[in-house]
Amino acid sequence: MADSAIHSINPATEEVLQTFAPATTAEIEAALSGAAATYREWRATSFAHRGSLMRKAAQYLRRHRSRLAGVITAEMGKPIVEAEAEVEKCAWNCEFYANNAARFLADEPQPSSATESYVAFPPLGTVLAIMPWNFPFWQLFRFAAPALMAGNTAILKHASNVPQCALAIEEVFAASGFPEGAFRNLLISGATASRLIADPRIVAVTLTGSDEAGRRVGEAAGRAIKKVVLELGGSDPFIVLADADVAAAVDTAVRARFQNTGQSCIAAKRFIVEAPVFAEFEARFVAAVRALQIGDPLRRTTQIGPLARDDLRDGLEQQVRASVARGARLLCGGARRAGRGYFFEPTVLSDVTPEMAAGCEETFGPVAALLRARTADDALALANQSLYGLGANIWTSDLARARRLARAIEAGQVFINGMVTSDPRLPFGGVKQSGYGRELAAFGIREFTNIQTVWIGPKR
Repeated sequence: MADSAIHSINPATEEVLQTFAPATTAEIEAALSGAAATYREWRATSFAHRGSLMRKAAQYLRRHRSRLAGVITAEMGKPIVEAEAEVEKCAWNCEFYANNAARFLADEPQPSSATESYVAFPPLGTVLAIMPWNFPFWQLFRFAAPALMAGNTAILKHASNVPQCALAIEEVFAASGFPEGAFRNLLISGATASRLIADPRIVAVTLTGSDEAGRRVGEAAGRAIKKVVLELGGSDPFIVLADADVAAAVDTAVRARFQNTGQSCIAAKRFIVEAPVFAEFEARFVAAVRALQIGDPLRRTTQIGPLARDDLRDGLEQQVRASVARGARLLCGGARRAGRGYFFEPTVLSDVTPEMAAGCEETFGPVAALLRARTADDALALANQSLYGLGANIWTSDLARARRLARAIEAGQVFINGMVTSDPRLPFGGVKQSGYGRELAAFGIREFTNIQTVWIGPKR
């Protein structure tokens, strides 16, 4: 069955910007064979050569930042200031791996019974990247920069609502001098991408997306016995203990929940506040949320843009209604904004419990859930009472206690007195239904290498 046409729609205006024909069978075959052929040459190039091209990619991103950010904002509604920051972060990531890949993948001598033994990290081959729309440049570059620097080639299947972003990313690599088959974009459906996993020219897969998509891709990769990295959903807890600086916690909490219009896997979603400071936190938080500027994402003062698709708004509205029906208090927002565009008001729900939709599901949009904890131990229990385990925040003035709690939290990253974010220097990923494997840092670049033992002997 042929894939349907792919539409680029401006979520702020609902205007169809452009329509694309999906890749043909011949185009898919050309991409696969081209990537495989390029890999045989690319893997033999030096880190210095790959790094020089990656630095050119960083320069290209910065030189064209305004235009590329405009594509992001037009296609998925990200406020323009955040879109510009996303492009800059991609440039930083390119430079980071250009500067550090050789060190991360250097042979590691190991003592053994041999005259010499070491661990090497040769590349694997062509990796299929199935990427989401919410950070359409960053999610891709945090995979592509390390994968290409390791000597792999890549094929991108981007989210179907950001085809112009996908083409722009392909343009970045082509304009920076990477060989034609090193990075290829395919405008195809998710079903077609899943079928590609079985192709012998695809050696591994990385997916950032929902846990449902993770199950499908993980199953397909398992049948093909291929390496897969899954970065899936999150319902991140933001714990505020009684001894925290509440004003500072609120300031960060608003950014942690409503950045990117709340459409982030690592956005704080469940605000678990110890009882003695709950009322203060709630009052300050609601006041700050009411002050957020919602509107045209091209306006530089806008903080809340539209959701990326109308069906996402429908789902968010249902989660809010279901939570209120079970006893949550609606303190502000809670409805879609009248007029064109997929806008949803910044929303705060209080007295949320783990049984409510807002207390156990991933809410992918501008909705915050406030949960009351009796004690620090109760806050920890509420934080871990989730199917997800991506990120977590702890706010307290007792850093020794914070370190103990961090080890007990079931999450891939824990930020103490700060906001969970991704950083090229730190590994990123989750546990439980938030997926497995790691991106970024040395851990991320090694995911798509052959961790190879080399033994030279015998020892005399």
